[in-house]
Amino acid sequence: MAVSVKQYKTSAETWWCPGCGDFGVLAALQKALADLDLEPHNVALIAGIGCSGKIGNYINSYNLHVTHGRALPAAMGVKLANRDLVVVAAGGDGDGYGIGMGHFAHAVRRNMDITYVVMDNQVYGLTKGQTSPTSGIGFKTKVSLPSIEERTRPCLSAVALGATYVAQGFSGDVKQLTELIKGGIKHRGFALINVFSPCVTYNVINTYDWFRDNLVNLDELDPSERHDPHDRDSAIKMLREKDGWVRGLIYQDPNSTPFEDRIVGFSAKPLATSDLELDEGLWNKILAERR
Repeated sequence: MAVSVKQYKTSAETWWCPGCGDFGVLAALQKALADLDLEPHNVALIAGIGCSGKIGNYINSYNLHVTHGRALPAAMGVKLANRDLVVVAAGGDGDGYGIGMGHFAHAVRRNMDITYVVMDNQVYGLTKGQTSPTSGIGFKTKVSLPSIEERTRPCLSAVALGATYVAQGFSGDVKQLTELIKGGIKHRGFALINVFSPCVTYNVINTYDWFRDNLVNLDELDPSERHDPHDRDSAIKMLREKDGWVRGLIYQDPNSTPFEDRIVGFSAKPLATSDLELDEGLWNKILAERR
């Protein structure tokens, strides 16, 4: 029997604001997991802090809610312990590109087989509207002065750092976002899906209409205008020309080799199901060497 979206729903009541973009991300993630026919017990969702971090409560799978900025190292630990699990990390732009930016850079270079979904609303929503790492110069809210910092460009950074799958979606287009998440999960290596997910309460600038008017849908471009998503230089050039305001598949390395496959002596059998009991003779030998 095929897996249904209903199997990925929980009884937890959502506390996101009505109209929050995270509802679209939730719907796309549930649909992607069901479309890939993944049983809930074979999926682990690691979520960070913030409004977006609550998404784990609404996905019926293994769920680990970690401290601010630590979703990626926790997700990598889960994957190493049980490489048979489909591991998805989720968080927001403040969580992932602020305190978690160092972990992000190292997750990219390691290329572990996990999928990272970031709900990017250009603001700190949970703490009432401060500017975030992806807020643009001049961005202002009721509780913050106009930003004087350049915004972080996560997709450009990811491609430049060596990421093997980079995509960007919009929570107002669940169909496209579902396909991008499915592509990330199927990809063998680290996959970033940055999602423009409007905060309807504290960000009155980057609204649904603003994104519809300003985002370039890469899927709808004339073939002559499209970049090569398998060419890193082409992807970087496209992102620079369009200043990152795109949605669709940005880059994928078809020859990606996951970190787990490069660890010398790392068993294909998950640690979670392995017999970790040490042979008594070997244990005594180790103790004797330490004396």
